Amino acid sequence: MIHFALLIGCAVAIYLSCEWFVNAVEWLGRRLKVGTVAVGTVLAAIGTALPESVVTFVAVAFGDTPEQRDLGVGAAMGGPLALATVAYGVIGWSLLASRRRGAPQDWGDVDKLAKDQTWFIAVFAVKVGLGVVAFAIKPWLGFLFFAVYAAYCVREMRRQDSDSGEDELAPLKLQRRRATPATWAVVAQTLGALAVIFAASRLFVLQLDAVGPMLGLPATLTALLLAPIATELPEIMNAVIWVRQGKTKLALANVSGSMMIQATVPSGFGLLFTPWRLDSPLLIAGGVTMLAVVYLLITLRSGRLSVRRLSIVGAFYGLFAVALVPVFS
Repeated sequence: MIHFALLIGCAVAIYLSCEWFVNAVEWLGRRLKVGTVAVGTVLAAIGTALPESVVTFVAVAFGDTPEQRDLGVGAAMGGPLALATVAYGVIGWSLLASRRRGAPQDWGDVDKLAKDQTWFIAVFAVKVGLGVVAFAIKPWLGFLFFAVYAAYCVREMRRQDSDSGEDELAPLKLQRRRATPATWAVVAQTLGALAVIFAASRLFVLQLDAVGPMLGLPATLTALLLAPIATELPEIMNAVIWVRQGKTKLALANVSGSMMIQATVPSGFGLLFTPWRLDSPLLIAGGVTMLAVVYLLITLRSGRLSVRRLSIVGAFYGLFAVALVPVFS
C-alpha cells in the first residue's frame, strides 16, 4: 500500500509542479522573445526531457553492467513510443473530456506540425536502422544526432508564429500581484518546478519497479510497458494543463518538440557509449512508433485532423502491448 500511495503522491506532485512549470516557461519565452510555438517545441521540451536525457547518459556512459547500459538504450526507444502514442492520445482524450468538440478547434499551424513529424520519422527510421547493423564508424554517428537536434532548435527559435499577437499570460505564481514579473522570479520558478518534476518522476519510476512484480509482471515487461509512460509523465501533464487552458497548439508543440529531443539526444548517447543493437521488443517498439507517426502524418496531410482521430493514436500503445505477448510467452 505504501508503494501505491507513493505512486499517487508522485503523480499529484508532478501535475502541480507542471502547472508551475508551464506558467513560468511561458513567461520565459516572453523574456527571450521567442514565438509561442517555440515555447512548447524547444523551451518546455528541453526542460522536461533534459532530466531523462541525463539519466540515459548516466546509464549508458557509467553503467557497471551491460544490463544497466541496456536500460539506457530501452529508455531511448521507449520515450518516443510513449510520446507518439499516449501523449497525443491524452491530448485527444482531454479535448473530448473538455467538451470543446462542438466548437471549431484551433490546432495552430497544422502544416508545421506535419513537418515536425516528418523530421521525426526520418531521424527515427535512421535510429532504428542503425540498431540492426554494425560497422566501424557507427559510434561517431552519435554526434550527427546531436547536430540534427541543434539544427532543429535553431530553426524553431528563429521561426515567427503566424499569429503575431501575444497571448495574455496568467500572473507568475511566485509574483501574483505583479503584471510583469522579475526575471529572477521567472528563472527561479522554472528551475524549482523542474527540480520537483525530476525528483517526483524518479520516485514514480522506482515505485513502478516495485509494483510491477506485485502485479505479476516480469521486470522486463514493466520496463517496456510502464516505465516509458512514467518517464514521459511530465510532458503528458504539460499537455493536459495546456489543453485545459485552451492552448491546444502549445500542447501539440510540446509533444512534437519532446519527440525530436527524444529521437536525437538519448540516441546520440546510446550510439557513443553502447553497441546500439536493438533486440526484438525494442524493434517492435520502433515499428509501432513509426506506424503511429505515419497514421498521424496521413491525418495531418489530408486535412482531416480531428479530436477523435487524434484520440485513436493512443490505441497504438495497446497494439505494442499485444505485440509483446508472443515475445514473452
